[in-house]
Amino acid sequence: MQEYELKYGCNPNQKPARIFMKEGELPIKVLNGRAGYINFLDAFNGWQLVRELKKATGLPAATSFKHVSPAGAAVGQPLSDVEKKIYWVDDMDIEFTPLANAYIRARGGADRMSSFGDFISLSDVCDKSTALVIKREVSDGVIAPGYTDEALEILKAKKKGNYCVIEIDPSYEPAPIERKDVFGITFEQGRNELHIDDVFSNIVTENKELTEQAKIDLAISMITLKYTQSNSVCYVKGGQAIGIGAGQQSRIHCTRLAGSKADNWWLRQSPQVLGLQFVDGIRRADRDNTIDLYIGEDYMDVLADGAWEHIFKEKPEVFTREAKREWLDKLTDVSLGSDAFFPFGDNIERAHRSGVKYVAQ
Repeated sequence: MQEYELKYGCNPNQKPARIFMKEGELPIKVLNGRAGYINFLDAFNGWQLVRELKKATGLPAATSFKHVSPAGAAVGQPLSDVEKKIYWVDDMDIEFTPLANAYIRARGGADRMSSFGDFISLSDVCDKSTALVIKREVSDGVIAPGYTDEALEILKAKKKGNYCVIEIDPSYEPAPIERKDVFGITFEQGRNELHIDDVFSNIVTENKELTEQAKIDLAISMITLKYTQSNSVCYVKGGQAIGIGAGQQSRIHCTRLAGSKADNWWLRQSPQVLGLQFVDGIRRADRDNTIDLYIGEDYMDVLADGAWEHIFKEKPEVFTREAKREWLDKLTDVSLGSDAFFPFGDNIERAHRSGVKYVAQ
């Protein structure tokens, strides 16, 4: 097809709306559901991100997009038992395939709260295990280069049959020049085709040693930054983004925002959080909201008398500032990417408090 009619544009009042090719056919097929304007922005940006991650690392990749920014991105490295627990998949009787691991990490790593209602991009053909993981999450749709028959049937049943499933031609390459209209005026530029390997060919610091995992993590951070709004900073550890701060006028605020998300990711793995005893039947989203409040400054919202009884089987102790700092000091070997000049003292010092050891810009 040469064009696809959308439900509406960015807002319901923006009609008519469509995507189309001036020449040739669209490189996608909508296999289920009906996609909107924002859905396709998320899908196409997310597809570029995971395609680049796969090329840079050789590993299956996934990203969780929300409102045209990545809430998380990851590659398919194995999950620890603790990670399975904090991502709420420890009860799943599935084969944890590399692609499933990539999406579990992308969804749960950097900002599980923002991933609620995400649009998913997968670098590889979606398998049954990945579809079963997606089935459990609140999500608007998925784009991938293909789907197994079992995976497609699982996804078609989601959202009462209205879940958006898009297949993209993996061989599609856009024109080298891109254009965008703003206020009736056309902007034109060459596509950003920087290869991430170029970053590692010139290590400017005195210490030039990079572990293989650090190279993977820095690649994830730098590629993820290409698809966020500047200014942006991305913390990565173990093959997954654990904190993304974007769209802030001040880079220190990006660093703090991303750092706070990285801290929360690590705090979720603390014995004090892992030991929380939730009441039976609590929803997954409510558990996430509760943990977010419990490890933050508004912990009394879930610990006050009359509140905790509806959430926990027994009242937890306060997670004190001192106890949190003691646990956070154990976070190490984090990689950080920045989309522009970064090495100011306040940025580096804040990043270091979240375990950052490697920095690329």
